[in-house]
Amino acid sequence: MALIVALSNYLVQFPVNYFKLQNLLTYGAFTYPVAFLITDLSNRKYGKKTAKKIVYLGFAIGVFLTFYFSTNYSDLISIRIAIGSGTAFLIAQLIDVNIFDKLRKKIWFAAPLISSLVGSTIDTFLFFSIAFYGTEINWITLSFGDLFVKIFVAIIMLIPFRFLLFYTQESST
Repeated sequence: MALIVALSNYLVQFPVNYFKLQNLLTYGAFTYPVAFLITDLSNRKYGKKTAKKIVYLGFAIGVFLTFYFSTNYSDLISIRIAIGSGTAFLIAQLIDVNIFDKLRKKIWFAAPLISSLVGSTIDTFLFFSIAFYGTEINWITLSFGDLFVKIFVAIIMLIPFRFLLFYTQESST
């Protein structure tokens, strides 16, 4: 979890320079949705309480790694990226855990899909507004491009989620 957070925080600094996407998308959008897969599988196997503990641990280690490896302290935007990432991650992941827990007894794909979509939306707009509001960076356009990719990846993540369900047992905690 922490590695995904730190990697995504690093990659969000780099726009995708192909197909004229540099004003619409960063590389962080491709890695971050994996955090929701980790949270959802943890929630499915170990329950809500343990999933929250994993979120808190991922948050603490992810923020530490981001501040240690990815933050340029002479660049205010780099610091804002770290703060925005930590804030957005913690809030969005905890919301994901709660939504997943409420939907876990529904059709197998409802809980991971809905919780990831809501969590990704909250995460995206919190992160981009904290990191880039008031700068010359077109953060609104970037956030919509980022969200589109996160939704796409969240849908793709249903494949490994379904496969890995075989190795998990339902927990009622």
